[in-house]
Amino acid sequence: MPVSVSPPRPRLVQIDLLRGLVMLLMLLDHVRETFFLHVQMADPVDIDQVPPLLFGFRLLAHLCAPVFVFLTGLSAWLYGQRQGNPRAATAAFLFKRGLFLVLLEVTLVNFAWTFEFPPQTLYLQVIWAIGLSMLALSALLWLPRPVLAALGLALVAGHNLLDGVRVDGAWSGVWAVLHQRAWLEPIEGLRVRTSYPVLPWIGVIALGYAAGPWFAAGFDAVRRQRRLLAWGVGALAAFAVLRLVNGYGDAPWRLGEDGLRTAMSLVNVTKYPPSLLFLCLTLGVGLLLLRLFERPTLARRLAPVATYGAAPMFFYLLHLYVLKLLYLAAVAVWGHNQGAVFGFGAPAWLLPVAAALALALYPAVRGFAALKARRRDWAWLRYF
Repeated sequence: MPVSVSPPRPRLVQIDLLRGLVMLLMLLDHVRETFFLHVQMADPVDIDQVPPLLFGFRLLAHLCAPVFVFLTGLSAWLYGQRQGNPRAATAAFLFKRGLFLVLLEVTLVNFAWTFEFPPQTLYLQVIWAIGLSMLALSALLWLPRPVLAALGLALVAGHNLLDGVRVDGAWSGVWAVLHQRAWLEPIEGLRVRTSYPVLPWIGVIALGYAAGPWFAAGFDAVRRQRRLLAWGVGALAAFAVLRLVNGYGDAPWRLGEDGLRTAMSLVNVTKYPPSLLFLCLTLGVGLLLLRLFERPTLARRLAPVATYGAAPMFFYLLHLYVLKLLYLAAVAVWGHNQGAVFGFGAPAWLLPVAAALALALYPAVRGFAALKARRRDWAWLRYF
């Protein structure tokens, strides 16, 4: 008996809008990492040294990874609803795409950052973390949905209890991948940086998958918006309470030399691995934005932003290589003007350059998104 497959459902514009927004914020942050590399930013940021504008750009970029991982889980659930055997089809897709992303990170993505071949250094960053999270979700999605949601919350809320755990010896590599950011040397001549320890990201993707039914075709929109509002406000309230207690979920905040520096300290949260407070702040804002983007008038006005969210991996790879080529061209023309690197003299340059680059890449991204929509028979396009 043939397996029935639901016809393709139109893309949910609010999801593409949110994904597109965080992709543009990511572009801004990568312009910073390319053309403002001479000003190093610690994790959390040193609020006594960093200019407030640069801190603001970095704070906005914090939205990117949590929102993207959450939406990856949500989109995986939606993918399954179009298949005859939802869980089996979703598990297979997550497993294959997870492996693809891991391979992509250590090849095309890493080369875009370093231009080293063969590589002497591998940075295992967000694409790697998403890939491993997808692999984990391919196994965890067989759990009952309430259990999966509870596990996601436990990983997000409880992983900071493991901050003091340090593992040496044979298992140090495994722990570095899961929770302890570290340098590894798996073979002679190759150093590996586990920039994105994956344990809390598995919790985030599980929560996204558990939220998938809110976006089912027959789910009441008002009810969904109430849930987005409740969970978004709840996450921000948890952030406020924990910041008031100032004892768990991140490094303590402190009074700065003025009100601005104190406010910067309050929202100065840890990304590697993402602390509980980092995820409360970013996912809370993300859920509220997702609710905001359900307004039809706003969605129509921001339609171009959704284009970036409809072809995220294509845009990700494209902008990395364009930025690298622009940097090499700048060095060739002007030389190294900030010590050993080329860089702008002020952070105010970053925003107009990012905006110009987004506009320049828009036609290519729009064309690829249209190709994805037109050629649904090309399965490989789903990976981008």
